[in-house]
Amino acid sequence: MHEKLTIDKSNFIGFLEELHSSSDLSSIRSKLSELVAIIDDAYGNSKGIVTTDNNGDTIELSRSYLINELTQIKKTHTLERTKYYLQRLIKGVTEIKTTGINDINLNRWKEYDEILTDSLWVLPKRDSYGAHSSWYWGNFIPQIPHQMMLRYTKAGELVVDPFVGSGTTLLECQRLGRHGIGLELNEDIAGRTREIVKDDGKVTTIIETGNSAEIDFQKLLSDNGFASAQLLLVHPPYHDIIPFSDNPKDLSAQKSVDAFLHLFGNVLDNIYPILDKGRFMAVVIGDKYEKGEWIPLGFYIMQEVLKRKFKLKSTIVKNFEDTTAKRNQKELWRYRAMAGGFYIFKHEYIFVFQKK
Repeated sequence: MHEKLTIDKSNFIGFLEELHSSSDLSSIRSKLSELVAIIDDAYGNSKGIVTTDNNGDTIELSRSYLINELTQIKKTHTLERTKYYLQRLIKGVTEIKTTGINDINLNRWKEYDEILTDSLWVLPKRDSYGAHSSWYWGNFIPQIPHQMMLRYTKAGELVVDPFVGSGTTLLECQRLGRHGIGLELNEDIAGRTREIVKDDGKVTTIIETGNSAEIDFQKLLSDNGFASAQLLLVHPPYHDIIPFSDNPKDLSAQKSVDAFLHLFGNVLDNIYPILDKGRFMAVVIGDKYEKGEWIPLGFYIMQEVLKRKFKLKSTIVKNFEDTTAKRNQKELWRYRAMAGGFYIFKHEYIFVFQKK
């Protein structure tokens, strides 16, 4: 996250409008250079634009975003283009334009450089912000719910995770000011997660124990003051790769891929009604390798979702870091791949669906 500057909105807009009314391009450039220098070091500010007073009419802007915008204006070659960029910056400071499903101001879209928009995610390490940890075998990295919430929710909306596990989604809900409800089949895991995900007093955070294919989600929401959810984050077991329990209702305990998909379909049917129309569901899933055959579990899951009233909006491929076992046996796995004619798993999928 880039450093934010508190800007006196009235003084800044006045400065920009003064430049916009000028017809002297060299004078405009000179004044912009002076302001860039002030913002660049944030020391001394005769124009009263950068401030530490949050009580007045102020706005927070990324330092790098502001410097880049002012520098771009300064480098233009014509007065007409200069005034176009000045007007665009004024609009970015004074007007908010959103899609209605998030808090991203499209008039300042360049400021959101932490938000990923490409379909290939190469993330070097797990985010360890706050209470996040990797104690639970099978949890996903915090960057996934973080990115999904930034793109598909607004502050104060509800996110539901039907396979909450160690609570990664709920911790990100608290971090970003979203309400979160998570369901976990295993009572022991749910209990430990409750110890980690403490109530922060700012948003509602609920961890329930139960089967996502059977629980009355509508009642669960209603009992906690919600009519519906605005985002579903779904990270099921990758069939039996990690056997979480021998509970016959556990997706990881299913004896076949068909049985796994059937039970997952029941979960989809159970969570579908609580999601608002037009809102999003992200499913994180990987493939598996069994008896010399690559099982495209991710694409089977995609097709299972598309049987319901969802449309596919994006397929994201994310790099998958080595497990501890594979990390200590890289040469062995490389030999097995060469001998067996396959490639070692290094990716998983994030499928983004929109409810019709």
